Amino acid sequence: MPVTTVETRQAELGALGPQTFANERDRARLSAVALKAFVALIKAWDLSNAEASALLGVSASTLDRMKRGSCPTLSQDQLTRVSALVGVYKGLHLLFADETADEWARRPNSGPLFDRDTPIRAMIEGGIPRMLEVRRYVDAVRGGL
Repeated sequence: MPVTTVETRQAELGALGPQTFANERDRARLSAVALKAFVALIKAWDLSNAEASALLGVSASTLDRMKRGSCPTLSQDQLTRVSALVGVYKGLHLLFADETADEWARRPNSGPLFDRDTPIRAMIEGGIPRMLEVRRYVDAVRGGL
């Protein structure tokens, strides 16, 4: 087996270039995995089809098709949403036991981001900016910022 130097490995990784949701090839490669993660999140948070489709920014019928396996390449917007939501999910599971972590998103919250509403409702109403704020909030609470 050939010896790989740090420089050789960096050159190999550099040949791939930076990954970005704006790049069609990267989106195509990430879409199936992102959708699988989102479907798992739907189950964990016990989201209704209306809630899940609103969080993903698609119609309920489009989400149904996606869940049945018709997975087109997700848009930059959709991948950003899934990334933010999975980050919230992961952060909550680092903070709390599994059941509590999954219930947190459904509980009314008096924090300034939520105004006594549930985090799910706040993220639906606030879209991507609010999803990213909630992710930063959860990361800050767990000491990640």
